[in-house]
Amino acid sequence: MLKKSLIENMKTRLGLDISSILLPVKEVDMQRWAVVACDQYTSEPEYWNDVENFVGESPSTLRLIFPEVYLENETEEEKTSRINRINDSMTTYLDSNLLYEYKNSMILVERTFKSGVKRHGLMLAIDLENYDYSEGSQSLIRATEGTIIDRLPPRIRIRESAPLEIPHIMVLIDDAEKTVIEPLIENTGSLNQLYSFELMKQSGSLKGWQINEEHLIENVVNALLKLADKENFQSRYNVNNDYEVLLFAVGDGNHSLATAKACWENIKKSKNESELKDHPARYALVELVNVHDNGLAFEPIHRVVFDANPGHLFDSFISYYKNQGCNVKIIHGSEKPATSGHAIKFVTEEGYGYIVVECPLYNLDVGTLQSFLDDYLKNNNQVGIDYVHGNDVTEKLGKQPGNIGFFLSNMDKKELFRTVILEGALPRKTFSMGEAAEKRFYLEARKIK
Repeated sequence: MLKKSLIENMKTRLGLDISSILLPVKEVDMQRWAVVACDQYTSEPEYWNDVENFVGESPSTLRLIFPEVYLENETEEEKTSRINRINDSMTTYLDSNLLYEYKNSMILVERTFKSGVKRHGLMLAIDLENYDYSEGSQSLIRATEGTIIDRLPPRIRIRESAPLEIPHIMVLIDDAEKTVIEPLIENTGSLNQLYSFELMKQSGSLKGWQINEEHLIENVVNALLKLADKENFQSRYNVNNDYEVLLFAVGDGNHSLATAKACWENIKKSKNESELKDHPARYALVELVNVHDNGLAFEPIHRVVFDANPGHLFDSFISYYKNQGCNVKIIHGSEKPATSGHAIKFVTEEGYGYIVVECPLYNLDVGTLQSFLDDYLKNNNQVGIDYVHGNDVTEKLGKQPGNIGFFLSNMDKKELFRTVILEGALPRKTFSMGEAAEKRFYLEARKIK
């Protein structure tokens, strides 16, 4: 049993809760249980068909999530039916005792990719009272990209009646000296291993260890408190008192966390203060990852525009920025042109080219492209868009008739915290933490009722 003072310190000073995590019992086939994040492979229904066939009748997180590949294509009636099935499956799994509760514990996660590279994380729950995704937020937990409010309603419909949360959220800490998670890795030989298995579709493997010894938890808490110290924060980022501490930056699952926040705000309207203090929905289960982890790679997120006339889109791009005083050129060919501005590579069925924007209004090329695309999609209802990982998928989809694939450049992960602190959230879909197959797989769960 952990000291009450330690638990209280975690909650009041860091906004953390480790009271409960659920895992499948040992009889469950973990390879069929664990499924990749629902917002991956959204233009590749064949991936999800393969997952469906592989899972079959086995217990699986596939039954507890809404793969976004189906969001645009299903009617409201079909969506409602799917959401009801999700909630029914959660209830069935709980009633069937398929999930075992680990109390007062964190879980150290080791993800090994197909390449052999490893990434480590720490499962725990964060206090939604410390999270604010609005523009200009100075909260302890912040979004790293713009939140699209229109994307929340279907997620809210799932969570508001769900007895469980099954998260794919990854939250980053900027721990250059590797004081929080890395010391735990050295102790895995003496820890209780909770799982070790190969992921489906050759996506690597997962291992997890229970962290429930008081001294190990205390070390984590003390290291985080040092990162959260105001003077330390100001010194690290060379900022003054006007800037509040940013300790946790949402790396993946920004809209899932925003959904949890929206549902929590609704719950608060109907509960009194004593009921709210330790309400399980006040917290959201996440995987904490050090931005300096050797296995954490930042990848650009590319864009594919569907059912568009490339010539019309290019003319519109030129006109859009001409009205804002920017000079734009369309250059065909695979050789990147020299420019002091942004050169955004594209591919169509006719080949490669670059949109060159001199004196851009935005710091990053993703801002230049996304600002235009938001306006273009608003004025051309027949045109669709998807955000994809990997040059090969962008090329395959972009070369199809009527499509255009845009390739964006990467950002330095070490600059993420400083950029968010000084400039606020980045344009949405600026970066991805690894490619699709390297995303977090659903595994751990937590009761929110």
